[in-house]
Amino acid sequence: MGRFLRLSAVVLGLLSLVACTLPRGAGMQSEVLAESDSDQVGFAVYPVTRALLPTVRQWPLVGEEHLGWISSSQGSRSQLIQPGDTVTITIWDSSDNSLLTTPGSRQVVMDGVRVSPGGTVFVPYVGAVQISGMQPDRARVRVQEALEPIAGSAQVQLALTEGRANSVDLVGGVGAPGSYPMPDRNLSVLSLIALGGGVSNALTNPQIRLKRGGRIYGTSIDRLYEEPQLDTLLRGGDQVIVEEDERYFLSVGAAGAEALHPFTKDVVTALDAVSIIGGINDSRANPKGLLILREYPRSALRAGVRGPRNEQVIFVLDLTTADGLFAARNLRIAPGDLVYASESSVVATRTVFGLIGSAFGLASTVSNN
Repeated sequence: MGRFLRLSAVVLGLLSLVACTLPRGAGMQSEVLAESDSDQVGFAVYPVTRALLPTVRQWPLVGEEHLGWISSSQGSRSQLIQPGDTVTITIWDSSDNSLLTTPGSRQVVMDGVRVSPGGTVFVPYVGAVQISGMQPDRARVRVQEALEPIAGSAQVQLALTEGRANSVDLVGGVGAPGSYPMPDRNLSVLSLIALGGGVSNALTNPQIRLKRGGRIYGTSIDRLYEEPQLDTLLRGGDQVIVEEDERYFLSVGAAGAEALHPFTKDVVTALDAVSIIGGINDSRANPKGLLILREYPRSALRAGVRGPRNEQVIFVLDLTTADGLFAARNLRIAPGDLVYASESSVVATRTVFGLIGSAFGLASTVSNN
């Protein structure tokens, strides 16, 4: 009996020493936030409630591109000739003494005539004829009118081949990227994407970038679907780029998955993030201690700017109360955020008791021997 008690005391002593250093997948909330009471810690802790949300919404966005977009408008339903386009001009003249046709021929074909930077084409015996900005049929009439002084009976046919200023580029993320001529001035972003075979299903939350005149505009394909008034008309020379959303957040600790997670939609809330990571581990996580770690730029702390007290911020979510759940449903996740599921203190206690039980079993076995 004495031998058993001595062995038990030794085992219990050893367990008390290792209880604080048991292997765990994450720290407990109290451990992570232990330094928050220090004035030198350099980070601020905010318990997330519905009352806090209006304040946080006024803080600067982190890691977001500030790209505007252009609302749709109405354009011409016909092509407009632009500098750099190519036209084919066919002239019929039945006059026996025509200056334009050769003997035995009633027509002359001027193929591949490029519209000059000034918007003109050269016509023999006439010179430069201004046709830029005109619809093809109006340009045909203009060339025919210019020929009347030398060939009153001449008739003109004009065919247009679009150049760079009358084409748009569709880049990446679609079935058939490439350069597309504009059939008219009512070609919109979604119409161009449809011509290119639609957006690839492999892209997560596809983003649309429109390059025009040295500026870049941006939105998401879902937003264009939901708000038709944003399906803007294209201009010649535009570039439309379809790409995957590059934003992401991280999850570690007692989470359903420890990984890098891309944004699956334009706005991801804390509750969305919990769903994306597969929830928190039921047997390990502390539902009162879901932490979101975020870093704000120094500019967010300037005088006159509504922002946090420190550059580094920890938001604490309690998923066991209705207030905490509603707050989590409306707290926006920022790109680069770290979602940290803290360990429950029950896990360490359960492990210690498990070890104690095993130890007593070992002690009993030794004593019996």
